[in-house]
Formats: sequence, C-alpha cells, structure tokens
Amino acid sequence: MRIRPVGSTAALVDVPPGTSARWRTALIDLVATGALPAPDEIVPGHRTMLVDGISAQALALALESLELPDQVAAAAGGTVEIPTVYDGADLSEVARLWGTDVAAVVKRHAATDFEVEFCGFAPGFAYLVGLDEQVPRRATPRTRVPPGAVALAGRFCGIYPSTSPGGWQIIGRTGVELFDADKDPPALLPPGTRVRFVPVDKQPEPSGRRPISEASAGKASITVVRAGALSTVQDSGRRGVAHLGVPRAGALDAPAARLANRLVGNGQDDAVLETTLDGVGFRLDALDDRSVAIAVTGAPAHVHVDGRTAEWGVAVGVRAGSVVDVGAAISGVRSYVAVSGGIRVTAVLGSRSTDTLSGLGPPILSAGHVLGLGDGAQSPALVSFTVPRPVGEVVLHLRVGPDDEWFAPGSIDLLTATTYTLSTDSNRVGARLQGPSIAWRTGDEMDSAGMVVGAVQVPPDGRPVVLLADHPTTGGYPVIGVVDPADLAALAQARPGTIVRLRRIGV
Repeated sequence: MRIRPVGSTAALVDVPPGTSARWRTALIDLVATGALPAPDEIVPGHRTMLVDGISAQALALALESLELPDQVAAAAGGTVEIPTVYDGADLSEVARLWGTDVAAVVKRHAATDFEVEFCGFAPGFAYLVGLDEQVPRRATPRTRVPPGAVALAGRFCGIYPSTSPGGWQIIGRTGVELFDADKDPPALLPPGTRVRFVPVDKQPEPSGRRPISEASAGKASITVVRAGALSTVQDSGRRGVAHLGVPRAGALDAPAARLANRLVGNGQDDAVLETTLDGVGFRLDALDDRSVAIAVTGAPAHVHVDGRTAEWGVAVGVRAGSVVDVGAAISGVRSYVAVSGGIRVTAVLGSRSTDTLSGLGPPILSAGHVLGLGDGAQSPALVSFTVPRPVGEVVLHLRVGPDDEWFAPGSIDLLTATTYTLSTDSNRVGARLQGPSIAWRTGDEMDSAGMVVGAVQVPPDGRPVVLLADHPTTGGYPVIGVVDPADLAALAQARPGTIVRLRRIGV
C-alpha cells in the first residue's frame, strides 16, 4: 500500500480503482476499535483515500502492524432507486457518441448497477461508477445546470444537487432531494451507496434549499446597517463531512478570529464576523439596557461607536441601540469582529460558518440582516499581541507532493526560485498566483482525489492556485505541494498584487 505525504498533517493512500469508498469504511472500523487514531476527514477519490489529520508517517506506522485485506468487501445495504425522466438536452449527442439511438441509451443507463465512488464538486454531488462506456465533457460548459439534472462525463454519472455551472452531458432529470443538512446522513448518496435509475414519465421538481434562521431567541442581536464588500459569519469550520462534498469553510485568518474571541471572553471557536477590505456596520439590539463587548482584530481599521472613535484590538463596551462601524482596512484585507456571547446563527453540520462555494450556512451579509447573540460567559480579557504589519511580501513554505511526478522536470525549482504576485481573481476558495507557468509532464487528466487547505493545485494553464477554506473537497488537478498551515493567515491578509514567494521545506 503506497502512502504519500500531503503536507505535514495528511496522507494520500493509493487503493485499487473503484474501492476507495469501501476502504474508507474499513479505516473507520479501525478507528472505532482504537487501532487507528481518529483523523479529521477520510475522503475517497477514484484511486485514492485522503486521510486528513494524520501525518503520512504516523498513518504508515499505524497500518504497518495491522493485517489489512487484499480487497475490501462491498458494503451491505439496499439499493437507492432514482426515478428519472430521460429527456436531457444531450441525450441525442450521447446516443451519437455511443453509436446507437436514444432508446438504447436509456435502456443501457437504467439497466446499470451504479455505486457511489466518491463525492465532491458540491455537497451531495455523487460520482457514480458502473457504466462501461465513457462520455467526453461538453466543449462549452453550461453557465447554469438545474438541480436534479442527471448527467454523464468520462466514466462517471452524476446528479446535480443544486443549480450550478457544469460541463457534463445531461441525459435526464430527477426530483429527489440529494442533500439535506438536517438529515443524518445529509447526503442521499454517500460513498459506497448502490444506485439504480428508474425511468418515469414525470415527477415534481427538486425542492430548493430551506432558508437558514439567522436570529436566535436570545435577549440580544445585531442588525447589519452596512454590509461592506463581503462580510460573512465564520467560526472554525465544518469537520467530518468532506467525504460528502462539504467544504470546511471557517475564518481565513484563524489566529485573528481566535484573538478577537479571547479579547471579549468568548470561546476561541465562537462565530465572528469576517469583513473584506471595507469593513461592516451594525446596531446592537437588546430587550434590556444591557451592554456587550466587541473587539476588532485582523486587518487594522478605524472603529467608531455612535460616531466616536473606539480602539482597535481591545475589548470595547457597547450599549443597546449603539451603532458600531468598522472602517476600511488600513492594511491587509480581512478584519474580524467578535461580540461577547458570540454570533448565534443556526449551526449547519456543526458550524455557523458561511461557505461561499456551496452556499451552506448563513448567507453573505446584507443590510437588514439580524444575527442573534449568545450570553457572554466570561469577562473580557487583556491579551498581549503584536499589531500586524502591512503585508508587502508573503513567503509560503511548501512541502512538495503528493503529485510532483505529474510535472515536467525542473518545475519545483521554477516554482520555488521565482516570484509570483497575488491575482485579483483570488477569493475564499483559492489564492491564484500570477507568474511563470508550471508545465505538466503529460496532457493526461488526473483522477480526482481529496484536497486539503493549503494545497497548491496547478490547472492546465500552469498558474498555481493555493486552496483556501471554501475549496472543493476533491479535485482533478495535480497538487505540486502543500503550504505550511502557519503561513495561510498572512496569505489571507495579502492584497492583489502582493509579491508571493514559495520556499521548499521538509526535503
């Protein structure tokens, strides 16, 4: 069994094609018996399993003394039937590609016993295997694919759980609900599930995602009066659900968010506001004449309470009815606003974080949003810390792999010896770097595999992308290395145009 390091705290395990979901179950059984330390995530891919939260060395040592079967038995359980109307816009094109007619495509697809190999792209998006034939992606992806679309691409079949862009060939549609965060499991088709498609003449449209309740029944809340360019609610993110296609999300500058919480007496993982470039404004609403403490950290900014200057980086008392305004970032990008008691929006899959990729969690803030607050449990604390300096250059320490063999000779030297700049296309999903292109060794597509925060993916255009908190849980582009977690906060505060240098470590 080949085990490759993925940064310092994760590993990629190579497994036979089509067995990763079963191997995931086997590893979970080992964790339950105490034979293997519990990881944060176990994410199946086509030929791999990502084990996140355990180093490759520790995983190899744990598995070395265990007797693992040569092959893992198929999971027990019934088959999920998907009622499908076969009227997709690409059905005739698939028939042409297969050298047959539409009726034969429908018959062949409905007669296939599928199995979910892994999930990714979006929460609840299952990659189903079982077809013998392959189908190329569309030359021009659609800008909008409706929820419930049944589609084919490569060796896979999939069902779009929500509206999104997509380049798969659509052959039909279904009205089943594929993902519901309130259910256990939230995904209808988790890895290892057996699936059959049943032809039907008509069915209801897929139901939309239910709105999230933002205010709690507590005694205090805040009302957004100025949302800024991009303000969201963030905590430490979601764990244990990446195998269902759910990104982790969470504060991009995690040390700054934890500091803000410490300053107001919150738990370090309580939810805070994360602002982008031009701050946020809000009013404290309370049923009594109570006051709360707020603190602003991360990117330095001017803070005002009812028009009067307040200090940045310390706990400030705010009375009911007062308006707090956090101004534009003086340097850096993201400020963090903690309120004593913490933001108490409804938790989704164990986190209150907004996920900008999938739309899980509370929506991106806009004027008028009301966010509930918890009851402050501790008094504000005096914390000594260093005020962040303006970010003029960011150095990212890189552990090479796991896919370094995919790149042309000299690619790692090129990546680590030259200068890049941060692109304006960067966001919470990934930091895109502009500079010398990194060439693949071959033009072949890589099989999808699990991804971690800090992974440096290289798409076909050769421009590196550092994956951040809202990244997809699986990806089909090779990873040349993984950035040390300690460097990600500085990257989160870097503005477009900032010089970025990558330096190899762990050789």
